[in-house]
Amino acid sequence: MKKMLIRFFVVVLFLLTGISVYAYFVGYRVDGNASLVSVGTSTDRALLIRRGEYLTRAGNCFGCHTVKGGAAYAGGRILRSEYGNFVSPNITPDSLTGIGSWTFNDFWLALHFGKAKDGRLLYPAFPYPNYSQISRADAEAMFAFLKTIPAISQKNPDHELRFPYNQRRLLAFWRAMYFKPAVFAEDKTKSPEWNRGAYLVKGLGHCSACHSQRNVFGANDGVSDFSGGELPQSQWYAPSLLHANEAHLQNWTQNEAATLLKTGVNHKSVMSGPMAEVVFDSLQYLTDADISAMTTYLQAIPVTKADSVSALDQALSEPDRNEQTKKQMMQQGAVLYRTHCMDCHGTQGEGFASVYPALKGNPGLQMNSLANPLLVILAGGFSPVTQLNPRPYSMPPFGPVLSDGEVAILLSYIRNSWGNKAAFVTAAEVNHYRTVPMD
Repeated sequence: MKKMLIRFFVVVLFLLTGISVYAYFVGYRVDGNASLVSVGTSTDRALLIRRGEYLTRAGNCFGCHTVKGGAAYAGGRILRSEYGNFVSPNITPDSLTGIGSWTFNDFWLALHFGKAKDGRLLYPAFPYPNYSQISRADAEAMFAFLKTIPAISQKNPDHELRFPYNQRRLLAFWRAMYFKPAVFAEDKTKSPEWNRGAYLVKGLGHCSACHSQRNVFGANDGVSDFSGGELPQSQWYAPSLLHANEAHLQNWTQNEAATLLKTGVNHKSVMSGPMAEVVFDSLQYLTDADISAMTTYLQAIPVTKADSVSALDQALSEPDRNEQTKKQMMQQGAVLYRTHCMDCHGTQGEGFASVYPALKGNPGLQMNSLANPLLVILAGGFSPVTQLNPRPYSMPPFGPVLSDGEVAILLSYIRNSWGNKAAFVTAAEVNHYRTVPMD
């Protein structure tokens, strides 16, 4: 028996040692020679910096590395998650608290390998699995731009993560399982516009960082995972870009999709929540050619159909009571709609083109996830101010006006009127979103 236990522990020790060695070489170690990057001298540094500013906007670095009302790129913004709070770092050229002492090679290691100047592994809250796709030439331009912005002396607090997520060394195991550096490779069978769109969506735009489901370890299925997922820091839902009944752009013309990405509004829909912030901080500054390339790529993604589940059928077990409850909710919802919604969204939910979105046939209202419509009703819907839409119309918050039960009835009515068909909503589901932080 004693010999068997000894053998068992020897085998376990051998396995743990093997796993640790694998994690070190695959998830932590970076070949020094491979990481060195030769930086060419630009014939026109002003053009390089200008291009870097554009690419930094395309990557929405400003959005995460700037506190609302704070100095640009000085960091300090809190990114909430189920693991604790991440705090974005200072990326201004301050030599003590920012990246002023970094070389381009240090910057490349961070973008491409997820590794800081001092050798620490970076948490994937910084989307380096996507930024790894960025070309060296584009990384050089971004670094050149960041070196020209005002240096801000601002030391930000450390991340506030729960155990064991605060053990940074464990990231080596995560990376060994879920991360492999890979610069974007063009698909020669596709058009240049499609490839440019894929580069922006998968890499700089890091769309999969939000529009994907995460496993228990916080990993998704890679830079092409657009399966949709709830954002833990805000509980907004980033809809699937694959499902025909969520946000797949094949439902729209290219002009409709491009207009929404560029301005935050088209004649059918309006951006709200975190996506409105992306439009405000990033997408509105992209060229029409790049917006067109992104829509070309997104519209070419094969369509899948999501499964639907009736929450009402689960909540109410008696068929007769189900039908009676539905009928009562629809009658009460019609009254609430006429009182609070009809003046802007129309008698038949038709909306007002490019001002108030149509509710009739709106996929955002019929998804299984209730997060977005409930957050808009409770806290208001605020579309972004953009260069092409400088005075957008917004929706006031109804949380202070309507009870949980009234919101449930109202949204149930909207989700099942004018041809819409979706599960009815309960007061408990509404209450879950009433106290969600809005940062």
